[in-house]
Amino acid sequence: MKTTTWRWMAGIALVSFGMTAQAADPIKIGSVLSVTGPAAFLGDPEAKTLQMYVEKINKDGGVLDRPLELVSYDDGTDASKANSFTKRLIYDDKVDVIIGGTTTGATMSMVPLVEQAEIPFISLAGAVVVIDPVKKWVFKTPHTDRMAAEKVFEDMKKQGLTKIALISETSGFGQSGKKESEIVAPQYGIDIVAQETYGPKDTDMTPQLTNIKNNPNVQAVLIFGLGQGPALVQRNYKQLGIKLPVYESHGVCSDEFIKLARDAAEGTRLPCAALIVAKDLPDSDLQKPVVTAYAHDYQQRWKSDVSTFGGHAYDALMIYVDAVKRAGSTDKAKVLDALNTTQGVMGTGGEFNLSPTDHMGLDLTAFRLLEIKDGKWTLVD
Repeated sequence: MKTTTWRWMAGIALVSFGMTAQAADPIKIGSVLSVTGPAAFLGDPEAKTLQMYVEKINKDGGVLDRPLELVSYDDGTDASKANSFTKRLIYDDKVDVIIGGTTTGATMSMVPLVEQAEIPFISLAGAVVVIDPVKKWVFKTPHTDRMAAEKVFEDMKKQGLTKIALISETSGFGQSGKKESEIVAPQYGIDIVAQETYGPKDTDMTPQLTNIKNNPNVQAVLIFGLGQGPALVQRNYKQLGIKLPVYESHGVCSDEFIKLARDAAEGTRLPCAALIVAKDLPDSDLQKPVVTAYAHDYQQRWKSDVSTFGGHAYDALMIYVDAVKRAGSTDKAKVLDALNTTQGVMGTGGEFNLSPTDHMGLDLTAFRLLEIKDGKWTLVD
């Protein structure tokens, strides 16, 4: 029989999904996610996804004849809390793996702890700094900010857009995206002629956008951020009557973004995982069975739309389960070796092929370029 317990500590939820003591010793899956706070529309589907698939795997017999037990903490989009909860997962809960770090800031606060404790850690954050340079025990499933910039600039080049404005969030993800955009822009003949920033909790970006509007050289705008901020930027953008093409990063690949930005999202282009357009993929697409199955399961269970962020959690869990099965053990060193030899694991983000020098295992083809038309996601390519 499966048991579910909820405990509340200082307003932070600890959720444990496992099996009764009559079963074999559980494989403990630890997670720290931003279920509340500015990054909640990323962390909430991640938490729901892990809960759903831990239960599903247990119903199907577990892994190596052992049940999974999920121990999850909500960091409230606070990197310092992510650090504290990681210590608790490692030293008190004694988990076998940690999945999470919804944001780059949270993830990077967790990295030194998992490296010191030598425990597999699969991050759900976007910035390339998570896995570049490679860290022995750290992996990630989302596409990187560098890849997002490359995909955007690739399309801008096709559209003949060479002079752009970049408005980035002051979060870890936003500033990493800013840095990576500056690095790769010249490779695509893109000149960043204006730059502005905004804070994750800012509610009015009109001054920054007015500066961009008054710059006659700007041909298009790239917004690099996550959570609610980019939607507010676009609403201010529309209010100012700016007509230039708008691009976003993969940090907003969720129906929640369209709901928040409303009609201001119309025409926006951005790179996303295939999950967001699962039904529109051709039947010949090898990823379609995975993303349509995940979308069906999530919508049936939670009665809500899927997002790529929940998909990142699915991919992380499946990559870990695959590694444990191949290792034949939860021994951390053996699982690490298995993670480093992961090949051909098809996830919602693409086909993962990991190695000791590549702890993400995706290339640019894993991204789909989308455009928002009539309030819906549509495939550009």
